[in-house]
Amino acid sequence: MEEARATAPAFADTLLRNAVVAGPKQQFHDAFTRELLVTRRVLLALPEEHSEFRPHPRTRSARELAWSFSLAQASTAAALTDQWAWPPHFPAAPGSYDAVLTSFDATAQAVLAALGSAPEARLFATIPFMAGPKQPADTRVLDVMWFMLMDSVHHRGQFSIYLRMVGAKVPSIYGPSSDEPWI
Repeated sequence: MEEARATAPAFADTLLRNAVVAGPKQQFHDAFTRELLVTRRVLLALPEEHSEFRPHPRTRSARELAWSFSLAQASTAAALTDQWAWPPHFPAAPGSYDAVLTSFDATAQAVLAALGSAPEARLFATIPFMAGPKQPADTRVLDVMWFMLMDSVHHRGQFSIYLRMVGAKVPSIYGPSSDEPWI
């Protein structure tokens, strides 16, 4: 035990010396790419014949909920490319689920392209964004990007419930699902 304690500081020093800390663009890129792949699998799990499923009159249909991912991605790309508009204008969802999926892929590519070409300083520029009900505030682009990504993760969880309710298989998200066990 004494020997393990004596080597602990040396081990920690080695880890710190060898650590590569990604900058904010790379951190977002890595998280966005990882979440994008999972979200795409979840969206593809919905049979198109259930795209108009709505669990409650006040909720969006599956197609409309799926559209929210494209809106978030388009907003992220707009923030990165200085195309941000406030208040936002959100177009209605396309009429078909296939068109929603096509848009999802296109807006994902737009985010990756914008992230690749945006100077690091753009992440720290401010844009108007919601800070509370009817209260915009100057917010860093980086914070808006993370908000959009986390909001998409939240809605992906919501969408997975839609999948279960229509009898579709729920893919693994952060671990196994009853439809996709790991063991």
